[in-house]
Amino acid sequence: MAGGQTTIPRPVPRGSQEFSFTTAMGRLCADVVARVPAVAHVDLARVAIAFAEARKRTRHGIYASLTPLRFEGGSLTTQRHGRRYTIQRLFDGQGREMLYILTFYLPRFMDLPFLEKLTTVFHELWHVSPRFDGDLRRHAGRCYAHSHSQKQYDADMERLARQYLAAAPSAAVYEFLQADLAGLVAKHGRVVGVKVRRPRLLRLN
Repeated sequence: MAGGQTTIPRPVPRGSQEFSFTTAMGRLCADVVARVPAVAHVDLARVAIAFAEARKRTRHGIYASLTPLRFEGGSLTTQRHGRRYTIQRLFDGQGREMLYILTFYLPRFMDLPFLEKLTTVFHELWHVSPRFDGDLRRHAGRCYAHSHSQKQYDADMERLARQYLAAAPSAAVYEFLQADLAGLVAKHGRVVGVKVRRPRLLRLN
């Protein structure tokens, strides 16, 4: 749709051997949310899970990102430099509005060690506001996204990842994270998934 709305593209039709990264990640995130109370507030029916291609195949850079589709407090509008803005709204194929976009950058994300990959999943899900209103979880102080200590934040997310594994989930849900991207391609022939463009800020009159 044009203007203030857009729709998530349909996933690439899967062949008999193709591996859908975003389908597998959605299944994993659903299992994580069901087993770990700290992220139980996340309604994955309103989270668009996507992948993007990393421009450079290095260990340095973004592995994943969570894009909120509302402003502070869940508002549809914000004011910057005396001007009011809204954000382009995103819907799935059934007309359901999304509140977040969860994007993984390949191959960089898949080239991480297994536990780091799982920790990254928690890192992004934890950013979702406890009110699930389209805004980020906000900590007190200037560093509202990761609190005062990035090191402590990372340690807390690894603890949640280990908590999930201790709950004895089915290995079939997370085993794709135990391979790198080249391994998935070698096994399945092709890796596919959904790409979602980052919604634009729209200036209001």
